[in-house]
Amino acid sequence: MTETTGSTATPESGNPEGAEGAAESTPVEGEKKSGKQKKSGKRAKKGLFARMALFYRQIIAELRKVVWPTKGELTSYTSVVVTFVVVMMGIVAGLDYGFSKLSLFVFG
Repeated sequence: MTETTGSTATPESGNPEGAEGAAESTPVEGEKKSGKQKKSGKRAKKGLFARMALFYRQIIAELRKVVWPTKGELTSYTSVVVTFVVVMMGIVAGLDYGFSKLSLFVFG
């Protein structure tokens, strides 16, 4: 079929470009075109444990790609977050105190 810019056909997915279009456009004679077609090769249905193993292998592969922060970067990021949270708590507490005094003044 036609290739789009954001094609998801990758060797990892087991779905090379053009493979799905060719299989869908030419049904075998005598076979009804339905959603349930026999899959073979890489796309065959795997067992539960095989799928779980593949899932965990993919997780480990993705975690290896992560750029982990150094100890100094982690410390600085943590201090920025804690400082931001403390400042926001102060702002919210100040507004809460001000609105409580204002409502006490208005409603007696």
